[in-house]
Parts: sequence; structure tokens; C-alpha cells
Amino acid sequence: MKRRERTRQLIELGGLVVKAGLVELTGDDRATLYGAFISVAAKLRSEEREQALALWHRRGKRAFASDAEGDAVNDCRPVHDTDG
Repeated sequence: MKRRERTRQLIELGGLVVKAGLVELTGDDRATLYGAFISVAAKLRSEEREQALALWHRRGKRAFASDAEGDAVNDCRPVHDTDG
């Protein structure tokens, strides 16, 4: 059962990478994606952790809400976030 749950988690996380447009924006370059994830992890290990988590959480909630309303979340326009 744990293996099935882990597989589902990995599929869902991969789906988020695609949904965010990262595959297209990087040309499916796995090294670039991995490097970006390492940068995110470094930020989460820094003193900026709480601020980054709050910002990313708000952005993610808005994107999910927009997607639920049928809007195109990933239209590759720059994000102009007023949250900071």
C-alpha cells in the first residue's frame, strides 16, 4: 500500500511541474529543472524560509482557484504579484 501511495505522490508532483509550465519553459531540460529545485530548497533552508513559503502558498492557492474556475493558469505571462 505504501508503494502505491508513493507512486501517486510522485505522479502528482510531476503533474505540478507540468502544470506550472516548467517543462515547456526549460525545454524539458532535466538538469535545469533539478538546478531550479535545488535553488528553491536552498531558499527554504535560509532565513527567508517563512516569507518564501507564505508567498508561494498564496500564489499556489490563487492558481488552483483560477484553474478551478476554468481560467488558463499557465499562459506563460509574467506573474506580477502584489504579495511581495
